[in-house]
Amino acid sequence: MPFREINSKMVEATVIPGQRLFSQRGAMLAYRGDVTFTPNISGGQGGLMSMIGRRVAGEATPLMTVEGSGTVMFGHGGHHIQVIGLTGDTLYVEADRLLAFDGTLEQGTMFLGSQGGVMGMVRGQVTGQGLFTTTLRGHGSVAVMAHGGVVELPIAPGRPVHVDPQAYVAHHGDVRNKLSTALGWRDMVGRGSGEAFQLELSGSGAVYVQASEEKL
Repeated sequence: MPFREINSKMVEATVIPGQRLFSQRGAMLAYRGDVTFTPNISGGQGGLMSMIGRRVAGEATPLMTVEGSGTVMFGHGGHHIQVIGLTGDTLYVEADRLLAFDGTLEQGTMFLGSQGGVMGMVRGQVTGQGLFTTTLRGHGSVAVMAHGGVVELPIAPGRPVHVDPQAYVAHHGDVRNKLSTALGWRDMVGRGSGEAFQLELSGSGAVYVQASEEKL
């Protein structure tokens, strides 16, 4: 079920009987109709292993299961909200950035070292993600949070995109990523992340970049 953007900091979702949403705890602003909100302890479609993965990653973001019949308005902390539609591919995003998403999406956890070895793990520390990131796969919509607005940059074969790791929000598609250093290790002392590190994304898909280096 798609999210309707009310403004840059609020979205609305229609809840239909027999279908469900997952939302971050505290994200509900208002609702109409017969809608229930219950704590989710199974980790969404990813089940127990997804939940365990988030605990190991330090991403213990509590989720609420939203069911019933009505409409719900979501927002959190005054953050900018970006709605991303998935058509069978996989979205990679930090758990803390998830505002709400369709219950039809399969949730999982990916070890960053599997996409870049040691530098993948370094990337996790630079971006603040830790050693793991959350994945959502399938057909549906996701509402993610960011600071200062978001721009979607397409990634095409032969045309990689370089991003400041702390401005990175999420990406989807058949995308490979690697973290490179723009300076020597001695020169990085006192430098900002964009001056010291660059996240290169190549392949086919899109990356979402926020207008601020501030973390949630």
